[in-house]
Amino acid sequence: MSMEWPVRAEWLSQVSEAPLEPDLPIIDAHHHLWKLPHDAYLLPDLLADAGPDGAGHNIVATVYAECGAMYRTEGPPELRSVGEVEFANGVAAQAASGVFGPVRACAAIFGSVDLMLGREAGRVLDVHIARAPDRYRGVRPIVAADPNGVLDPYPSAPDGMMASAAFLSGARELARRGLSLDIWVFHHQLAEVAALAAAVPELTIILDHIGTPLGLGYYADRRAEVFADWQTGLAQVAARSNVVVKLGGLNMHFNGFGWNERSRPPTSDELAAANGPYYRAAIDLFGPDRCLFESNFPMDKRACGYGVLWNAHKKMVRDFSAGEKALMFHDVAARIYRIGR
Repeated sequence: MSMEWPVRAEWLSQVSEAPLEPDLPIIDAHHHLWKLPHDAYLLPDLLADAGPDGAGHNIVATVYAECGAMYRTEGPPELRSVGEVEFANGVAAQAASGVFGPVRACAAIFGSVDLMLGREAGRVLDVHIARAPDRYRGVRPIVAADPNGVLDPYPSAPDGMMASAAFLSGARELARRGLSLDIWVFHHQLAEVAALAAAVPELTIILDHIGTPLGLGYYADRRAEVFADWQTGLAQVAARSNVVVKLGGLNMHFNGFGWNERSRPPTSDELAAANGPYYRAAIDLFGPDRCLFESNFPMDKRACGYGVLWNAHKKMVRDFSAGEKALMFHDVAARIYRIGR
């Protein structure tokens, strides 16, 4: 999940910006923490970005997104992901103590459970919930797939996975427990997400990374075509009232903007210009009351700085009302992930 490209702190330091609207409360609705051979991003690293002594934005809480971190090395394979929940909950407990500052890091957590286990997924979910009963909010299974090799060398999910009887049964186990489903797909899979949402209308689904319009490899010279296909698919998803969309994650290498290949990282103006059409289209389709902002750090940290990214987010919605901004930057995330409840 992390992909093997390191964050380059010296490169990022070339672009620094004062925070816009520094008092605006923000819940960062999607970030990771991990310790890998080529990369580390742990609580001190997150707080160096999101804390009051970091980029200067008013990050009040964050949502931990599964990333295959800290799995157990022993026990039944389907239960090894419990280790990640325990890890994230431990980080949340540290942050909740106030010793590390005011940011309520990992105030909500979503983990990883194989929904292809069907009804048996419920047993695994119950173990996850027991390990973090105050913070566990749902799962994100691996469903991303591409026939043109975008995920290479990582495997694509099987064709038809989201429509399978096993997956739908596993998804209903989430709904029975009041949990949500975060889902990361590529733009050509959006119709499958819409069908899933229709098949399990009682389940809250969070579409990650704005549906990931691809711009890499086969898709590199097809931006207008991809945008049109993405917008059509996103409209199908938006028609399902049980789906909300995360605004962010557009600066990974998958999206093809090539920020990491430049001699200098992008400014917030450059990010807003490149990402803005996608954000505006998504907000138009879903409305501010079904949109929530994410950093997707440290994945997006390979492309831009934390403060620069949040400035770009703010610039892309500068014409929205204070109430609409409150929804997208804080209130929708608080509602969906039950933060503060």
